[in-house]
Amino acid sequence: MKMKKLMIAGMLALGACGMLAGCGGGDKAASSAAKAASGKPAKIVAGMDDTFAPMGFRDDSGKIVGFDIDMAEAVSKEIGVPIEFKPIDWASKETELNSGRIDCIWNGFTMTPERTKKLAFTKPYMDNIQVYAVLNDSAVKTPEDLKGKKISIQEASTAETALNRDENLKKSFSEIKAYPDLTACFMDLESGRCDAVLADSVLIEYYMTKKPGQFKELEGVVSKDTFSIGIKKDNQALVDLLNDGIAKVVASGEAKKISEKWFGKDVVLK
Repeated sequence: MKMKKLMIAGMLALGACGMLAGCGGGDKAASSAAKAASGKPAKIVAGMDDTFAPMGFRDDSGKIVGFDIDMAEAVSKEIGVPIEFKPIDWASKETELNSGRIDCIWNGFTMTPERTKKLAFTKPYMDNIQVYAVLNDSAVKTPEDLKGKKISIQEASTAETALNRDENLKKSFSEIKAYPDLTACFMDLESGRCDAVLADSVLIEYYMTKKPGQFKELEGVVSKDTFSIGIKKDNQALVDLLNDGIAKVVASGEAKKISEKWFGKDVVLK
């Protein structure tokens, strides 16, 4: 009888512990259940280069701002999942993604044929072209004038990809200097250490608005691609989720407002 009473007491105690644990972890359990029911991630971590104005960069107060940041905020509201931006070494972006430290690459990321072999992508949301920028008083008037000259590019950028596609173009320069960020490239140009910067037109045009009369864009397109969001090859669920969010932001007209805020016109692909 005594043993029976002890067993009953033990069972009651275990039951009480279970109830306490249930009360203490109720929110977490409910959150997990909700996630399982919706099939959505708890949050999405997006890797970015925080010097890539105007797509994503830090303002004077250190806050991360930009076109892609505003787009992500709008998409987040539509899909009901928080999107957190994480500055990364842009040259290591694919390593960061494949390691799981980030869920996607979202910051003026160009969808090139080379990258589609390794990554999955959302539908493109903006055209992207590569052009040259020179000082406004430069003797260089056309891309042909850059033969035998020095140019600067960002490491692991679309500019680098464009040069690797065209070996003759690559060999036409006396030197190609690569830097971790484009700010350093423009510093090179301003100081006269290079003759031109090869970069995305959106970035060059943004720099031109910040320093009126200092730079000019040469006519002609080196390469043309599109901006998209890069995701691990096997994560189709995230591709579909972000595609859905972007489509809704475009349909509502919010994407147009964001584009006009940053570019003065609607550049978003429909």
